[in-house]
Amino acid sequence: MKNLSHTNEKGKANMVDVGDKPNQIRTARAIGHIRLKPETIQLVRENQLKKGDVLTIAEIAGIQAGKKTSELIPLCHPLLITKLDVKARITETGIECESYAKCTGQTGIEMEVLTAVSIALLTIYDMCKAVDKEMEIENIRLLEKTKQ
Repeated sequence: MKNLSHTNEKGKANMVDVGDKPNQIRTARAIGHIRLKPETIQLVRENQLKKGDVLTIAEIAGIQAGKKTSELIPLCHPLLITKLDVKARITETGIECESYAKCTGQTGIEMEVLTAVSIALLTIYDMCKAVDKEMEIENIRLLEKTKQ
């Protein structure tokens, strides 16, 4: 079994030293879903919620969160993000959020896309909680990560 990269020889938390790794172009994509009642989906579709445009606000919140990932997750490295995008789209059962990010750096950008999707979905939850008490955030996952 592989050793955890974020612990030292004594098992204590440790920020990995990536200083000797080469700079590479890195990308990642993540996705997640929030299950909503049909009535809530209709309110979102018609932009009838009191807090405003759910899809656009969720996308912006996701982008903001992705940029702050190293401030939220203690052992993440700050990255020079060259692209970060979040798209929210209505599905038959709710809203799906997908994030894409790109950077040039010494470590991957998957935590940023996972954070972006998570916060976009939480933003939708916050905006819809007055009308839907049965929402479920589900299936947040990494779709791919690359380096070149």
